[in-house]
Amino acid sequence: MTSLSSSMFPFFILLAFAFPWAITTSAQTQEAFLECLFLHSNISKLVYTPANSSYSSVLQNNIQNLRLSGPTSPKPQAIITPTEISHIQSAIYCARTNGLEIRTRSGGHDYEGLSYVAYNVSYIIIDLINFKSIDVDVRSKTAWVQSGARVGEICYRIAEKSNTLGFTTSVLPKVGAGGYISGGGFGTLMRKYGLAADNVIDAVLIDAKGRVRNRKSMGEELFWAIRGGTGASFGVIISWRIKLVEVPANVTVFGVSRILEQNATALLSKWQNITDKLSEDLFIRVLLTRLSLGQSLTMVATFQALFLGSPDRLLRVMQDSFPELNVTRQDCLEISWIQSVLYFGQLPLNSTEALLNLTGPAGGSFKAKSDYVREPIPISGLQGLWQRFFEPEGAAGVMILSPHGGRMSQIKESSTPYPHRAGTIYIIEYLVSWTTPGPVESSISWIRRLYDFMATYVSKNPREAYANYRDLDIGSNSAGNTSYSQSRVWGLKYFKDNFDRLVRVKTKVDPANFFRNEQSIPPRSSFMIE
Repeated sequence: MTSLSSSMFPFFILLAFAFPWAITTSAQTQEAFLECLFLHSNISKLVYTPANSSYSSVLQNNIQNLRLSGPTSPKPQAIITPTEISHIQSAIYCARTNGLEIRTRSGGHDYEGLSYVAYNVSYIIIDLINFKSIDVDVRSKTAWVQSGARVGEICYRIAEKSNTLGFTTSVLPKVGAGGYISGGGFGTLMRKYGLAADNVIDAVLIDAKGRVRNRKSMGEELFWAIRGGTGASFGVIISWRIKLVEVPANVTVFGVSRILEQNATALLSKWQNITDKLSEDLFIRVLLTRLSLGQSLTMVATFQALFLGSPDRLLRVMQDSFPELNVTRQDCLEISWIQSVLYFGQLPLNSTEALLNLTGPAGGSFKAKSDYVREPIPISGLQGLWQRFFEPEGAAGVMILSPHGGRMSQIKESSTPYPHRAGTIYIIEYLVSWTTPGPVESSISWIRRLYDFMATYVSKNPREAYANYRDLDIGSNSAGNTSYSQSRVWGLKYFKDNFDRLVRVKTKVDPANFFRNEQSIPPRSSFMIE
């Protein structure tokens, strides 16, 4: 747990925050930033600049999308890997005084790299790789987790103490807690318990003035904003207190694949009509990929499920609701909940320790986009979709369809900034990948064409998107500025009517717009002059 009393901020720095005329506004050099940082903290061994031999390896270590790591990608003037809260406070102060922007990285999974890339501005990275402690309290069914912890590590530490408690975790165990929770955070338990952000009961944040705030001192509006409104717009979030959820000692999983010649189109059509109405104990997602069969092409629909119960009970539910999929006892695997985290993370089921070794760079590059579906896509639309996958670039494409309904439909749109609740059948994640660093324009062009084709079949006015599947194609802010009119273009897609409430919170807590990026929430002062 992060203690507020443990972070004593030097008095002279507090004076500088309190009296802004003491801060020079002229352009500052990297050397001036470092001089400031080393003067105000004992952090010299935790700072990496391009002059350091370790700079490249530290930068690359947590980049999970090599598309954003090529030689032409922007690079920070410095990377700070703090071990104490005072290090972060000093970095914020020195960045402000020297005209540098900050990017905060927890797991490095931002799909557009905005946790480690800034365009046309000078910036530093605060890498929270050393802020990864996890303190589980079984008695209160809560845990304090620091933002640099991976969600797989959180699950491991929970399972160490209880086999009947869990967390609303991502299907990707490597994701850092900071970005995952602050953007909403969904996974296999969301139909039962909602998002990760729905299960946060406290947090510790450092604001633009260097103050350490918890839920009580930050106030309910800021606490609301960071649970789904992306935390990087409001400060550096150090830790979260999460509510643990109850899971059976044993759960059931299955993975069943069908190709077009096995009636995959009709099965997918049926899935669309029932998936949000199934028992909230049952989560079934669908992965769509292309397959070569000799000289011909087909599509594969893989139905992956987690059921909070026994195989026999699952089979009864499937027989009643989805008999066409023909799931058998042989398809089902009864395992512990922690093993289900390994299962969806494609890790060996007999090695939970694999969840403790999740750091390191990505294996490839990708471009992603997202959509929300409110009406089932007709058969003709699915057939048109297959034709897009049969294009040459479609070989490296995948669509992941994750169901809503259950608890997701019961939570009000305004409860957190994540607004995609009642009426949403499922979310689509589009991905196309390649093995080389940097962009591959043919693949990026293909996923954009696929996205354009889908416009007829997905949510409209606005066409909704998921903030954790960051996509700069839907709009971005100008370099060094956060304009309301520009932000509203993408902001309504991520947050719908919650966007303007986020703007009001931003205006109150960071009116000078220190914490900003290409898709950050603007303060009111930024758009009053437009």
